[in-house]
Amino acid sequence: MGDLSLRLRILGFFLTETIGKQMLNFGVFGLDGGRKEESPLPIDAAFVVLSSGLYEYTTLVKWDLDKEGGKADSSVEEKTAEPEGSEILEPYVGMEFESEDDAKKFYIEYARRIGFVVRIMQRRRSGIDGRTLARRLGCNKQGFSPNHKGTLGQEKKPRPSAREGCKATILVKMEKTGKWVVTRFEKEHNHPLMITANGFNTTGDKDKKIEELTMELAHQEQLCSAYREKLFAFINNVEKQTEELSSKIEVIVDNVRKLEAERQRFTHRSAGSLGI
Repeated sequence: MGDLSLRLRILGFFLTETIGKQMLNFGVFGLDGGRKEESPLPIDAAFVVLSSGLYEYTTLVKWDLDKEGGKADSSVEEKTAEPEGSEILEPYVGMEFESEDDAKKFYIEYARRIGFVVRIMQRRRSGIDGRTLARRLGCNKQGFSPNHKGTLGQEKKPRPSAREGCKATILVKMEKTGKWVVTRFEKEHNHPLMITANGFNTTGDKDKKIEELTMELAHQEQLCSAYREKLFAFINNVEKQTEELSSKIEVIVDNVRKLEAERQRFTHRSAGSLGI
């Protein structure tokens, strides 16, 4: 019973010391000279020593997505009021953005003010890691709806289509610097542009919201993936340190036992020499 109590006390001391260091090394609390950026996770980890001599840890994760890199990318709820008659900034070849999302947001806002709805179109991916390297956006009236035929070859009654073969489009590519640059911009539309009093199209507004929500979802999925990677790295590191601590504790316990045995032998010899 004495060995078990000693083992638990030593284990608790080492775990408290080590976990505190690990939490700081991972930048959880931001107290280690600005290393907070290494982990976006606000994590609290606690080790609990059980009566059986075993231990477990509980990791508490606060998924605060809106605080990653500032405010989360959302253009759905934010509709900025702009002065009437203010100048509309047009895209141009060579225009730079910090990210693909920034380019999308800019073009969607431009479309809103001009009077059309954006269609998210083709993209080119990297064959190595699957990253998006280029993205094309355009008017939702681009292209034509195909004629669908029935099983016997007769044409079905065509459904109403919003596509009118519009050529308005923009192409953005990611440069080696990491910035996204406009490499092509077609401004002209072959159909009337519709602007309401609040600056939104009366037709196709649902499509616009769906596109914005899709962008928001993709952004949040990227954040969640980054959070998971940091969390798993933290847990793996803690488990590795715990295994090393267990080995060290075994050595310490053995040394304590040897010292206790030496103390008892010394006590017996002293008592014998004194005739006790």
